[in-house]
Amino acid sequence: MIRAHALTKTYGTRTVVQDLTFTVRPGTVTGFLGPNGAGKSTTLRMLLGLDAPTRGHATVDGRPYASHPAPLTRVGALLEARAVHPGRTARGHLRSLALTHGLPRRRVAEVLEVTGLTGVADRRVKGFSLGMGQRLGIASALLGDPAALVLDEPVNGLDPEGVLWIRTLLRSLAAEGRTVLVSSHLMSEMALTADRLIVIGRGRLLADTTVDDLVRRSGGRTVRVVTPRSADLRRAVLSAHPHAEVTADGPDALEVRGVDAADIGRAAAGEAVPLYELTPRDPSLEQAFMDLTRDTVEYQGAAA
Repeated sequence: MIRAHALTKTYGTRTVVQDLTFTVRPGTVTGFLGPNGAGKSTTLRMLLGLDAPTRGHATVDGRPYASHPAPLTRVGALLEARAVHPGRTARGHLRSLALTHGLPRRRVAEVLEVTGLTGVADRRVKGFSLGMGQRLGIASALLGDPAALVLDEPVNGLDPEGVLWIRTLLRSLAAEGRTVLVSSHLMSEMALTADRLIVIGRGRLLADTTVDDLVRRSGGRTVRVVTPRSADLRRAVLSAHPHAEVTADGPDALEVRGVDAADIGRAAAGEAVPLYELTPRDPSLEQAFMDLTRDTVEYQGAAA
């Protein structure tokens, strides 16, 4: 079990993480989400003892990560997959890590097999693609057969087969009773992988809940409408429902939020606008996340 209690990190006058408290429990995949600059990486580094908190503390199974006599067997971590000497081979890198904890050679062979790197195990890391480097980072995290995993953007650089593989791997590890904390910007992947979510913004906790509950609470159900007179329909809907959100969703298609399908149909009928499609959609995790974090985004691009 991983616990953060009142974690706070300040650099000069800037507070990056503030009073962050949460628990990551065994047997679940917990997604760790937040906009760029939210403090996710700093939080992960504090969990692993790489950054000292200004206030608060973090524990793994009741004690600081660094105080465990064999930390690789408690938490396997992937924070920066490319943090490997480029002149080493994949096997050599894993073997050097194994020696620090007295792990057997067979464990190196096992994680190379699990991550699909056996065929390139004796190639130098400097020749690895982004995806291969990511697999090596995951192999390093798995090396100690840890009770918990902390992974920062583990699908970065992976092809579709690799994304499916890591999703299946994380869920199987959680099913074994392990603690899994994974950070990602891919909301569609988190919707398929995570059981619970911890969402932060500007260093503060915004939500600690299940995926289903976060989506349900967003209240963001939308309706997809297809019509050859989309401009007329937009005007009709906004005239009757000024607080509705109407956005383009493809050629001759609109996405309407804040108005149900029946009201859209009535607005269309009032203006004799033909409808080819009127389909309610349940909210997505991506939309729920954007709604939750809208006021905490530091870096926003201007509309084109």
